[in-house]
Amino acid sequence: MPEKVFASIITIGDELLIGQVIDTNSAWIATELNKIGILLRHRISVGDRADDIRAALATEGKRASIVIITGGLGPTADDITKPVLCDYFGGKMVMHEPTLRHIEYIFEKVLKRPMIERNIKQAEVPDICEVLLNERGTAPGMLFQQEGVWYFSLPGVPNEMKWLMTEKVLPKLQEQFSSGVVAHRTMLTAGVGESFLAEMITDIENNLPPHIKLAYLPNYGMVRLRLSGWGTDRTTLEQEILHHFELLKERVAKHLIIDEDIPLEKAVGQLLLQKNATVTTAESCTGGYIAHLLTSHAGSSAYYKGSIICYDNQIKTKLLGVTESSLQEHGAVSASTVEQMASAARQLMEADYAIAVSGIMGPGGATAEKPIGLVWIAVATPKGVTSQEMRFRFDRKRNIELTAAHTLRLLYAAIVDNK
Repeated sequence: MPEKVFASIITIGDELLIGQVIDTNSAWIATELNKIGILLRHRISVGDRADDIRAALATEGKRASIVIITGGLGPTADDITKPVLCDYFGGKMVMHEPTLRHIEYIFEKVLKRPMIERNIKQAEVPDICEVLLNERGTAPGMLFQQEGVWYFSLPGVPNEMKWLMTEKVLPKLQEQFSSGVVAHRTMLTAGVGESFLAEMITDIENNLPPHIKLAYLPNYGMVRLRLSGWGTDRTTLEQEILHHFELLKERVAKHLIIDEDIPLEKAVGQLLLQKNATVTTAESCTGGYIAHLLTSHAGSSAYYKGSIICYDNQIKTKLLGVTESSLQEHGAVSASTVEQMASAARQLMEADYAIAVSGIMGPGGATAEKPIGLVWIAVATPKGVTSQEMRFRFDRKRNIELTAAHTLRLLYAAIVDNK
């Protein structure tokens, strides 16, 4: 049996540390490494400081056989990764002619503007690295080897990094390392807390073999259960994981939403397609966020009719027929209002299902009777309309996200109940 192969990721840039840029590179790299059986040991972000980069290289080189570095390869003064790597591995900078010709081509034929000295210097590389020509940009990738550890330095620009990983890095790793296989199966549950869920499946979890692990991933009133395993034969491993996965599915059947690792809005879309049904949305407090989620997946036009964002009460009355008496007696955040919104939207859009939301997201707008986080949700179906009150306790952004998640969960359940 091959030994497990571990990798570490180092992302470089002050913009990552201050939150100006979100590090999506690490998640993508980890996923791709996982596909070829390489396990991530550690990931770290450091700023544009030479000492911090050197310290990270030293630490991660002891933890893993593969270190993947992204960022700091641009043409400006704050891009110091390349000279730091050159010094760390004991090389000197030389001109890499194939990269220079590639940069000249980009400026002459693509950008149609003259090069400056900064652009030319991007073709300089340490003489002790293997250059990975970057066909998607001007900064080349680099491979260094020291004491059995492979260090890859890649641009931080996502599309350039992904191309180099796909075309250069991953093939080299597959050729060099015998790493076994990694497999996962994930399901989505709702309506039960993480601790109660754990109690329900304790015996199944305790009987898992050592090479298969169960993870609980809670989020917005739902919990994903993921089985992960490592082995030498993919078919055998996947069959073994499937056996335990089916046991889990049977045990949590009452709370199971879908047995795939997909977001809830995609699960709703798949269910609508199966039923040959359509949905529309009437949103007040979420301002179109639910519509955004439903339409963020290709093919959503087959089941999504459209949305009415009725933020102002006049829109609720003029477009959706919410009565003035209902607004005066019960208010915009009430069962009466959202039920009228959902029923009218379903008729207006000629959809099979409609959802409506109205709430107080904060930080203002609350009263003693209606606090921040109070939300009413309605779902209109071919059989009628139902509503539910929700109370959240977070900031505006998270209250909106929670409202969307719970609304989609109620919609999913309504579609299932309507057969």
